[in-house]
Formats: sequence, C-alpha cells, structure tokens
Amino acid sequence: MEKSNLNRRQFLTTGVLATSAMALATVGLQSCNADSNKDNGTSNNTKKDNAKRTLGTGDHSIEVSALGLGCMGMSYHRSFIPDKQAMIKMIRQAADLGVNFFDTAEAYGPFVNEQLVGEALEPIRNEIIIATKFGFKEGRPEIGLDSRPERIREVVENSLKSLRTDYIDLLYQHRIDPNVPVEDVAGTVKDLIAEGKVRHFGMSERDFNASAGGLDAVRKAHAVQPVTAIQSEYSPMTRNPENGVLDLCRELGVGFVPYSPLSRGLISGYINERTKYNPDNDNRATLPRYEPKTIIANWPIIDILKEFGDHRGLTVAQVALAWLLAQRPFVVPIPGTTKLAHLQENMWASEYEFMADELKKLTEDLSGVEIFGERYTTGYPTAK
Repeated sequence: MEKSNLNRRQFLTTGVLATSAMALATVGLQSCNADSNKDNGTSNNTKKDNAKRTLGTGDHSIEVSALGLGCMGMSYHRSFIPDKQAMIKMIRQAADLGVNFFDTAEAYGPFVNEQLVGEALEPIRNEIIIATKFGFKEGRPEIGLDSRPERIREVVENSLKSLRTDYIDLLYQHRIDPNVPVEDVAGTVKDLIAEGKVRHFGMSERDFNASAGGLDAVRKAHAVQPVTAIQSEYSPMTRNPENGVLDLCRELGVGFVPYSPLSRGLISGYINERTKYNPDNDNRATLPRYEPKTIIANWPIIDILKEFGDHRGLTVAQVALAWLLAQRPFVVPIPGTTKLAHLQENMWASEYEFMADELKKLTEDLSGVEIFGERYTTGYPTAK
C-alpha cells in the first residue's frame, strides 16, 4: 500500500508542477535564511519543508503534513451535509495527495464526524495522524462544558470505537473548563498516554488570551503533561494568536494549529453578503462577522489577498494559507472543505515561498485593515 500511495502522490505532484509552471515562471521565488528563522522564530524569507512540519518537541512531538484537513464541515455546522461516501472518498484522496493530519471531535455531530473519519481512514490507520477532542457535556456544546476526569475517560472510550482504532494520536481539550483544574485534565490525559490509549496532549480554545486561565492554563497543563499542540482560530482576518500565543508556543516548544484559517470560507471569496445559511446546521448564521453588512466592511482583506495572488498565479485562499505558513515553522493550518478541487487548491499553497520584502509588505497591508464584527456572539456555545 505504501508503494501504491507513493506512486499516486508522485503522479499528482508531477501534474501540479506541470500546471503551475507557467504561473510560477515569472515569480522570483527565493530561499529563506533558515538560521535566521531559528533565531527569532519568524519567517524572513520563508524556505519551508513543504511536505512536513513538527508539532511539539522531543518525545512529545509528531510529524505532520504542512497542511492538515479539518473534517468538521463534512457533517456539522456548514449548512448542508454531503453524501457520506463522497466524503470518505475525499478523505482518502487527501491522504493520497500527502495529507497525513486529520482533525475531528466528539462534538461534531456529535459522534457522527468521528465515525466518518474512522471509516475513511481505517485502511491506512498506521500511516496517518488523527486528532480529536473532548470537553462538552454529552458531546453537545449547547449544554455546557465538562472536562471532569471521568468524562474524559468516557469520551476517549467512545472516540476509540467511533474512530475504529486503539489509540488517539492527538487528544485536545476542546475548551478550557473553569470548573475543573487544568492540572487534573492534564493528569488524566497523562494517565491515558501511559495506558497507550492516547499518544499526545493538546489544548483548544477560541482565544487563549481571553479564555478562563488562558495562557497560564497552558503553562499549568504543560507542567503536568507536555502539550504537543494548541489550536485556536488564526487567519489574515483573525490575528489574536499574535498577542502572546505564538510566542508562548515558541517558548514551550508547542505546535500551533490554526482552525478556520480561511475564516469559515469567507476569505476564499466562496461566500459573500448574499450567502444564505441553514440555521439548523451552520453557526455562521449567528456570528456577527458573517452578517451581510459586516462581510462587505471586511472585504478589503480579500482585495489585498487577491491583488497579491493575481500577480503570482495564486488564488485568494492560497495566499491566505501561504501567509499563515510563513508566520512560524511550527504553524500547521487545518482548512476544511467538502470539495476535492478546493482541497487540491489549498495544498498547493504550501509550495509558495515568500521573498522577505513581499511578505513584509503583505503583512503590513493586512495589518492596515480594520476588522469589523465579533467572531462569536457573547455566550454562544459552539465547537468551532
């Protein structure tokens, strides 16, 4: 199977290079100074290992593809639910294209998304990395948080069954629970690691700077069980992690996994002020940033990304993802999609290497745009 997958990947890679050659021929792609990246933890000229990145350090590290696949929207929170067999096929195609990092959670459904991912990846289980999450009562965000040790163990047993596996590669606390000491959470995961049911520990939060305990919670948990990765929203439109979170990751040797790296489809231009959402299966219908007037007000971000991409043969989504990858070598975005064409488009973003001056200029242009609308309604319970 390994040889077959390799042959398919070589074939697809050859096709990508052939179709991209004309667009890239006039672009002055340059290598970065890798040593300077190590010194300051940022990218000046961003020569990347396009195939793999490392989350965490030492015994608590995992090697993953530069871009993972967020699987949530295949069954949850995106207005429609695609055909299950089509999504199984697409997940397997993602693996053939080189993706080895797949993100799901008990809360996505609940349970349904884990079952989908488990069925899709069962034939190649030992070749890929699966991340899932615990943290809500009965797996339902709308009824509250629950990270009690006994609940964590219950979730893990259910997730192992749903995912058709005997171990979870990366287990996140989905949201920090102010009613349960984070040391108890980390200690429970540490015990599960010792039992072989879990391999690595992660923490997920809407905004670590504003959450209960926030960055201090990460430090406290890390002291009990080293954290391999933390996950939070990060995109050219949502840059909260730049206020201390990325620096903490660098300090502790923790990877950072941006969810919604394309702002739930908004940055791609695939949705606009005329888009209609199904309120029964789409949290965007309730989020202030996705109101028609707010989408229009924030459109300058898309204009900047489009202008950059137009001159370099890149789509808006590719520029956004390449920009994220250029921020730190330990950043691994997990864009979600239900369409193979978008999956391929997203993956090609990891091939782009910024020159120092163009990255600086793009970042400055993005920073100059005022963003309107809150990401979430206050108190709104959501898994993403």
